[in-house]
Amino acid sequence: MRLVFEHPELRLLAIADPGLLMATAEQLGLDIVIAPWQPGTPVNAGQLSCHALPMAQTVKPGHPNPANAAYVVDTIKSAVELVRAGHAAALVTGPVHKGVINDGGIAFSGHTELLAELAGLKKVVMMLAVETLRVALVTTHLPLRDVPDAISFENVRETIRITHFELRSRFGIAQPAIQVLGLNPHAGEGGHLGSEDAVVIQRAIDDCRADGIQCTGPVPADTAFTPSHLANCDAVVAMYHDQGLPVLKHAGFGRSVNITLGLPFIRTSVDHGTALDIAGQNQADPSSLYHAVVAAQGMCR
Repeated sequence: MRLVFEHPELRLLAIADPGLLMATAEQLGLDIVIAPWQPGTPVNAGQLSCHALPMAQTVKPGHPNPANAAYVVDTIKSAVELVRAGHAAALVTGPVHKGVINDGGIAFSGHTELLAELAGLKKVVMMLAVETLRVALVTTHLPLRDVPDAISFENVRETIRITHFELRSRFGIAQPAIQVLGLNPHAGEGGHLGSEDAVVIQRAIDDCRADGIQCTGPVPADTAFTPSHLANCDAVVAMYHDQGLPVLKHAGFGRSVNITLGLPFIRTSVDHGTALDIAGQNQADPSSLYHAVVAAQGMCR
């Protein structure tokens, strides 16, 4: 698959092993100028600037090596340092294989959680966005059996508040309308299918409304994504990963963008995983990465 995206204004800085980038470009027949970069060096459009970070061991496409787990995490940490130091305006991340990083002896549940730790924050929000829909998550990469215990008043309330603030500050929506999903089927069926909806989620919604945040719910997840419910909705707050994201990815897989809300810098990412089965075969679709970069640029503006 050879999809080509042209954008004359984008200035891209990669944190990577330049030898890996050059070898991969040569293998795939890509005509890319990879320019070495150090702080103070200009980042120009039409080329890929690269801040060198050497790998521990050589790699084979599609066969991740746990020995390089620290390298992968270090690229993220270095990128955050450069953004926070003002050398770049935003952070855009590609997919990483969480299992391989953990196999390398590093406790890692995902970019979102690591970025919160690096920023010294207890709470950030994962949101995926496509042209017609935005979905923010109260919990992210948790086993399903652990989700109910994580649906606390504070967690739901802060997710709503952060989402509201970022929709205003990053997306320019003066009065965001937020739809909050319930946890249980039919939003708890009046308490017959669980107490979380009426006791925890409703209380968090009421607290946010008292501060002037326009939010509704808890809305049953099986009707929340119908056209009538989404007609005047700027974002949906879902309780867990697979409650909201399958719908969003159905609406725009390959065009949706992962955005971390609540950080002191802009971070976007792709909407997919590592696709190891097609690595190095020139079959990967770069659409989501392109949209993630363009979204970051738009948020900067």
